[in-house]
Amino acid sequence: MAFEAANPHNEWEEFLRGHPETAFIDTFMVGISGQLYGKREPVADIKRILNSGVTFSACAAVLDVHGHGTNALGIGGSDGDPDAVGRVVPGTFAPVPWAKSPTAQCLLDMRHAETGDQLWFDPRKVLTDVVKRLNANGLYPTVACELEFYLIDSERTEDGKIRPAKLSRTNGPPRAPANLSVEQLEDYSDFILAIDTAARAQGIPASTAVAEYGLGQFEINLKHVADPLLAADHATLLKRVIRGVARERGDDVTFMAKPYMNQPGSGMHVHVSLMDKDGKNIFSAANGTDTLRSAVAGLQSTLSEALGIFAANFSAFRRFKPDNFVPVNGHWGHNNRSVAFRVPFGDGQSRRIEHRVAGADASPHLALAAILAGIDHGVMNKLVPTQPIDGKNADSIPVPTKTAKMAPHFLASLDALAQAKILKNYFPPDFPKLYREIKLGEFTELFSEPLSREFDYYL
Repeated sequence: MAFEAANPHNEWEEFLRGHPETAFIDTFMVGISGQLYGKREPVADIKRILNSGVTFSACAAVLDVHGHGTNALGIGGSDGDPDAVGRVVPGTFAPVPWAKSPTAQCLLDMRHAETGDQLWFDPRKVLTDVVKRLNANGLYPTVACELEFYLIDSERTEDGKIRPAKLSRTNGPPRAPANLSVEQLEDYSDFILAIDTAARAQGIPASTAVAEYGLGQFEINLKHVADPLLAADHATLLKRVIRGVARERGDDVTFMAKPYMNQPGSGMHVHVSLMDKDGKNIFSAANGTDTLRSAVAGLQSTLSEALGIFAANFSAFRRFKPDNFVPVNGHWGHNNRSVAFRVPFGDGQSRRIEHRVAGADASPHLALAAILAGIDHGVMNKLVPTQPIDGKNADSIPVPTKTAKMAPHFLASLDALAQAKILKNYFPPDFPKLYREIKLGEFTELFSEPLSREFDYYL
C-alpha cells in the first residue's frame, strides 16, 4: 500500500515491514510529456536517497516523448546540462507487483541542486501553482480522470503497425466491437483483475472498468479526489500500472490518441467539481448554475490556447473526427457526449463538468493545469458561454464567431499556445514557449526521414 505519513524515513520503515523482501526502488519524476524518468536504486542506498535525494539531469523534466532532449530554451544543452536533486514525495512509497525482482517505487519532487527551489518547468509544480491560484480565489477543485487505451499484441505486424492482443479463450484477436460488453470484460478478466490488484497495492483509486467501442479497447475510471495534484499523479501512475501488467502477461498497451484509423480514439476525460472552503459543491449552490456556466465559458475561451496540451502530438489530431463522440468544436451541453464540455446527469455534490478534449496520451498534470486555469478564468470574470447543445449531435453545428476555435492541426495549436493571452497568466512566463520548442523538436525528429507514403505523393 501507499502511505500518507509526512516523514519519508518513517514511511520507508513502515513500508519495509510489510515488504521486507524489497531489493530495489524505482525513483522517478514526471516529465513534460507524462513519461516517468529516474533511476532504479538498490535498497542498500535508501539512507542516501532519503537524506540527500536522487541526483540526475534536470533536463529529464523537458525530454520529449521519445526521451530526447531538444535544448529547448537552452535547458539540457546550452546550460551545460546540470543535475537536479529529487526529493521523495511523501506518501508515494509503493510496491511494483509486476517487477521481476522485488521492487518498490516512489515519486520525486525535482529541486534546483544549489538553491533547493522547485524546477519551474516541472509539470507537478505547474499544476500546483495553478491550484494555489484557484484556492486563493476560494475555489477548491475535486477531480477524477478516466483513461481509455488499447490492449495490443507485443509483436508488430509485418508493416510495423500494431494489432489487438489475442484472447486466451480463442488464441486469436477479438473480431467485433464490444462496447459495454460484460462478456469482453470476462474474456480479459485476468488482465482487469491484475490491474485492480496492482492499483490497490499502490494506493491508486481505480474503480470502474469498461469495454469500449474499439477492438481490445478499455476504459479505467479513477475515483474523485479533492487534490488535483494527487488526481494527476493517480492518472500518471495508473498508466504505469496498466502498461506494467500488460507486459508482464506478454502483451502491451497503447495510450495513443488514435492508434487505428478505423477504430475509435482513446481519450482522457477529466471530471471537475468546484467546492467551497467547507467542501460544498459550488455548482449545486443557489447560484451554482451561473457559476457552472461561467466555468464552461472559461474552458471555451482557453480551448484554442490549450489544445496543443490536450492533443500533445501530431498523431493525436487524428482523433478529432465527427460522429465518434470526440469533440470537433468548443460546444457544451447537458448529458451529451458529442460536445467538448459535458455536464453529466446528476445533481447535488455530484454536479460537475466533464472535459472530453484531451487524448489519453496527454500529460495529466499539464492537462489538468490548463483545464483548471480555464475554469478559474471563467468563474472569476463571470464569463457567459454559448447556448448549450442538448439532445442532438453537436459535430456539425457551427460555433459562434466569438468563441475560440480548435486549431486545425498540431503546429497551429503550438503557435496558439505560444501566443496565449489567458494561460500566460497561469503558467510560468516561459512555459508556453518551452513546450512549443520541445514538441516542435519531437515533430521534426519524427519526420527527419521520408515515410513510405511520401513516395506515393512526391516521387
